[in-house]
Amino acid sequence: MSDLEATLDYVKSRLEILDCCNRYTRGMDRLDRASALSAFHDDAVLEYGVFVGSPVEFFDYFNELHRTHHRSTNHNICNHVCDLDGDTAHTETYFAVANIGSSDDFALAGGRYVDRFERRNGRWAIATRVCVGEWDATPGGNPMAESMIAKFREIVTIARDPSDVSYQRPLTVPMERICAGRGA
Repeated sequence: MSDLEATLDYVKSRLEILDCCNRYTRGMDRLDRASALSAFHDDAVLEYGVFVGSPVEFFDYFNELHRTHHRSTNHNICNHVCDLDGDTAHTETYFAVANIGSSDDFALAGGRYVDRFERRNGRWAIATRVCVGEWDATPGGNPMAESMIAKFREIVTIARDPSDVSYQRPLTVPMERICAGRGA
């Protein structure tokens, strides 16, 4: 592969990976199953502290939460770091999410999506995701967000040094967490 071809592949890969991140957040906000699931390989594993499982199980679980508790959600993608290595990429994408509850209460929280992407048959998608909730700035507090953040701190290393989960290569979810499944 020439230098130009390598550069084009790098740029194309980075754009396709970022597009996956954006399709996921749009799908969650619009409750659009196809859009959200298109960001993942079918056999992906998602670790969200209170949930561990497949993309389909994840969407069904959180779709019900959003439908029940929120009349509007707005997931925003912020800083995005992508380390490409052939057909594998490790990314760290900061997010902030604002939710309007069914009784017009407002919640604001954020953290990071730590992902391992794989290119399979020419298609980039998430193979492993660890969502790290790190902060909640909801006026008056948000017990649901606070309990989720506490759960994240139990299961992953959140640090301002290389012990942080975002440095784990390859990114994996421990088998005992996968076996524990939803509500783990």
